[in-house]
Amino acid sequence: MNEDALIAKLRRRAPLIGDDCAVVSSPVGRDLLLTTDFTIEGVHFTRKASAEEVGYKALARSLSDIAAMGGSPLYCLISMAIAPWTDPRWIDRFYNGLYKLLRKTKTSLAGGDISHGLQFACDVLVCGSVTKGKALLRSGARVGDLIYVSGALGGWRHKRTIVPRLDIGRKLIGKATACMDISDGFALDLHRIAAASGVAAAIDSVPLLPGATLKHALHDGEDYELIYTAPPHKRVPGIAIGSIVKGKPGSVTFQGKHVPHLGYDHFQHRS
Repeated sequence: MNEDALIAKLRRRAPLIGDDCAVVSSPVGRDLLLTTDFTIEGVHFTRKASAEEVGYKALARSLSDIAAMGGSPLYCLISMAIAPWTDPRWIDRFYNGLYKLLRKTKTSLAGGDISHGLQFACDVLVCGSVTKGKALLRSGARVGDLIYVSGALGGWRHKRTIVPRLDIGRKLIGKATACMDISDGFALDLHRIAAASGVAAAIDSVPLLPGATLKHALHDGEDYELIYTAPPHKRVPGIAIGSIVKGKPGSVTFQGKHVPHLGYDHFQHRS
């Protein structure tokens, strides 16, 4: 297989691919959302993972960002560096996993780039949209708001399949005051919401996945659930776990005890 053959194969399923750029329409009355995430061998997956799993996860990670803003995905671009150990069958299975989620979320593959490297890596850019001026931000939490998560937590050791919470994100429009997805660890990401909003967070309980410990849930990362805040009188989906309180901006406590905002930091894993 060469690059032209791969592009020709992809075009049969993604007619937007082919020119130097994809030409798409901008939705009227909507703000565009743009996000991108790397998926790198040895960082986000090992060769023990199936190609379908890698393709699915690569897209799911970016879709989770769209969900956190209350948006709907429209298009994605996939750029990849093909490693020496991959072959045409592996690449086909990678795209099969990716297409499974594209179909489910009604997202169109619009292009990308292909290169090679010593290890496999891909970068998934997703373009989505949200009603103009209605995107969910991290900076809107207010004292008295309740804190919610969209599901049980446990980190990468216990999260078997990523489910981008696009449905929940859209239901939060006009109700949630702040929102983000949990990628680097619950404690760290909640700290980010609290810091951006100039408030503190007090957690009463943390729902755990089977086999997970509190430490896993607080600090491991890669849950890809949503954290969000809303006034008590607003009915929102999810699990209430605490409240926004006055205090040092960014401070997080669990049952009255300070929680360090530790999570996955790529700058600490460069060796």
